[in-house]
Amino acid sequence: MFLEAVKKYNRKLIDVSLELHQQGSISPNTYVLDLDMIRKNAVALNKKAKKLDIELFFMTKQFGRNPVVTEAIVEAGIKKAVAVDPWEAITLSKTSVKLGHVGHLVQIPKQMISPILDLSPEFITVFSYENAKNISDIAWQKGIKQKIFLRIANKGDFVFNGQEGGFTLAQLAEDFKRIKHLEGVELAGLTSFPCIVIENDVPMVTANVTSMQKAKEFLIANGHTNLEMNMPSGTSVATMDILKKNGATQGEPGHALTGTTPLHASKELAEKPAIVYVTEVSHIYNNHAYVFGGGFYPRSHMKNALVGASKDHLREVRIIENDPTNIDYYGKLATENVEVGDTALYAFRTQIFVTNAQIAVVEGISSKPKLIGIYDSMGRLIRRDV
Repeated sequence: MFLEAVKKYNRKLIDVSLELHQQGSISPNTYVLDLDMIRKNAVALNKKAKKLDIELFFMTKQFGRNPVVTEAIVEAGIKKAVAVDPWEAITLSKTSVKLGHVGHLVQIPKQMISPILDLSPEFITVFSYENAKNISDIAWQKGIKQKIFLRIANKGDFVFNGQEGGFTLAQLAEDFKRIKHLEGVELAGLTSFPCIVIENDVPMVTANVTSMQKAKEFLIANGHTNLEMNMPSGTSVATMDILKKNGATQGEPGHALTGTTPLHASKELAEKPAIVYVTEVSHIYNNHAYVFGGGFYPRSHMKNALVGASKDHLREVRIIENDPTNIDYYGKLATENVEVGDTALYAFRTQIFVTNAQIAVVEGISSKPKLIGIYDSMGRLIRRDV
């Protein structure tokens, strides 16, 4: 899906990535990130958000919480990040980025609340009264008042498997009476996930947005005004008008920074592709070629890969997706007409932080490429200035 987009809109990324692998500067199982393109994408996102008066918190999990990329996004104008789990918050605290939002997809464990509060996140999402009370108790002991979002997940809303949790409208009406008396927290807004999905290349708001709007009406009727409406998922230049129309005050771009939202697979948009996955043909077996794995993603929906040893001799080959229940020691190509040692290049939507891949950050791809460094999937430096 995304391979054609990279070929059309960032061919230099393919050429440079192949050269880096063939000369031994990067190993198989490495994502290559185009730092300049990510910076340009962040500028475009920031410009659109400012025009619409939408605040952005950027996600880093898709590109492995990489500190160099994080700094580049901050420099481009998006100053605050969202940490989808407390471990990401700790990683981000080591950079110059401000923590805008913590605790949405993953709640903060009780024993981690205190150190997370010490990082001064602007907003923390809670799924229940109990979560809110735990945060309130510790915040009160520290002499602070922490702003919180309530995650709305009404019956019938869109919730991904493994991400369940939040307030139904009925639960909100019941728990609001207790939450408003908590002295260590301030009810600052609402959130949900996902708020936008892509259907047939068209961005659509989910039922979650309607539930958030109903929850907002309830809270306003009970004396809470100036509420933030945090609406993550699919945030890009192309979807921000829809967010604004539906009352969003905040968005959280992630895949837009690398040009890999579902919309980017088939359309030329403001953000351009900035990521490829590079590996190598390991062996031929039973009429198929196998490449080194470790960085594939089960929900990637890959179709083809480019294989070869030079940019003038790359050929597109159909891939055979792995069974997602198995470890991806290898990837499989539907051909035997390649050579062991050939470079294999892929482009797909990923979540680098759940892989064991390495990350190569490259700048100057369109002019004078420079490999900044090699990092692991959690943002830790392996090699610099190689």
